[in-house]
Amino acid sequence: MGARRLGREIALQLLYSRDYTVGEASSLLEMVFDEAEPGTAAGRAFSDELVRGVLEHRETIDATITEKSKNWAISRMAKVDLNILRLAIYELLYRGDIPKNVTINEAIEVAKKFGTEDSPAFINGILDEVASTLPDKG
Repeated sequence: MGARRLGREIALQLLYSRDYTVGEASSLLEMVFDEAEPGTAAGRAFSDELVRGVLEHRETIDATITEKSKNWAISRMAKVDLNILRLAIYELLYRGDIPKNVTINEAIEVAKKFGTEDSPAFINGILDEVASTLPDKG
């Protein structure tokens, strides 16, 4: 598994854990990394950036999710799906170096691993809506 995929998976686990526990992001990050496979320095750096970015821009990210997820309130979304969306939308909005299609494909793959049977299609639909409003990255 590539470092960025691992970073995305760890970031998802951290954000998911944060929804159910009280604590500093750094201590939760340590907890998740204690359970991760060895040799994950690059994945750790990427996941740390993703988590901090999502937390810093959460209001904007959640507003984007609300706008693009017709008929779905954030409060009704599965926490795994919601956090996959948050991570991917952070990448789409704030990481100009990652192509949109890579971000969407990675989110779908993470959804296949951690979400429900319906998660990949749900996430793909919302991310396609978001990506269609953004300029192409060059």
